[in-house]
Order: sequence, then C-alpha cells, then structure tokens
Amino acid sequence: MTWLVAGLGNPGPKYASTRHNVGYLVCEALATRLGSSWKAHKSGRADVIEGQIGAPGGQRVVLCRSRSYMNESGGPVLQIANFYGIEPANIIAIHDELDIDFGGLRVKFGGGDNGHNGLRSIRQSLGTGDYYRVRIGIGRPPGRQSVHDFVLNSFGPIERKDLDTYVEEAADALESLVTAGLEATQSAFNR
Repeated sequence: MTWLVAGLGNPGPKYASTRHNVGYLVCEALATRLGSSWKAHKSGRADVIEGQIGAPGGQRVVLCRSRSYMNESGGPVLQIANFYGIEPANIIAIHDELDIDFGGLRVKFGGGDNGHNGLRSIRQSLGTGDYYRVRIGIGRPPGRQSVHDFVLNSFGPIERKDLDTYVEEAADALESLVTAGLEATQSAFNR
C-alpha cells in the first residue's frame, strides 16, 4: 500500500515562511528524514519524493508539494494520486488550521473544509472529503486583521522560536499515522 502525503502551501520564496505554508514545512522535515530531494513530477504541477516510513519493509509514501497556489491544490493532488494508483482513503493532507491555537495539533479522517481553500480544492478534485488531515494550529488573527493577511504573513518572532519543534511533532504524527494508525496517533498527538 502506498500513502500520498500532500503538504499544502503556496509555491515560491514570497510565501516560504508564511503561516499558510506550514504544510510545506512539515513535508520538508519529512524529506530530510527520508534523506531525499524533491523532483519535478512529469505532470509539471507538483514536486514529489518517493520513500519509506518505518522499519525496513515499512510503509511506502509519496510526498507531494504542489506547484499551484493553495486554492488550486486539488488538481495536482489528484494527478499524483492517479499516477501512483492511490485511493483517497490513503491520502494525507498536512495544513494550517485557524481554529486550533498555535502549537496545537490534531489528526483526523474526513470532515468538512472549514473555509480552508486548499481542502475545498482537494474535495472538489477527489469528489470526496474522505481523506486524512494533519491539522497544524496557527490560531486566529489578532484584533481586526483579516484572515487572508494573517495566513499570508510570516510567523511572528515568538512563534518562530517554537515553530521547528511543532513542525517536527507534526512530522512525528504523520509517521505515526502511517505506521500505527489513526486511533493510536490521535491518542498520542491530538491536543
């Protein structure tokens, strides 16, 4: 069985350190753990890494980082899933979550889009919301700041101090999901 791990974000250096790109950051941490480099997929719409999580003989994974903007994530995710023959029930989207405080983490299967344009695009492309999500808390914007401005701005200095720790924990949660399953992962990581 092969898992597709889709780190959601926006391409390019302009967005690299924004809150909306935390899914990309987790995929970067996983790429480092796999000791692999990103390669352009022949579709031209995503970069991928093929690898294995867990002990020798562990779970086969394909990391995917779309070259499209967040609200167009679904097309590249569907193309990669189709290329590798991966069903929606074996897709994991890693994404930012406004309704979880910064540093919080939740893993779940299925559910709504909760206004998240990347998840909405994936649902539309796959024709279902029945896939896994690793939800990384970024919290709500302070005061009257718009959600759009908040997610497209960089993490603040206080947040940056702990960001690497939270990214590594999200990568741990993803590895647990693939090797130990949903219930064990929720018990260990959801907070």
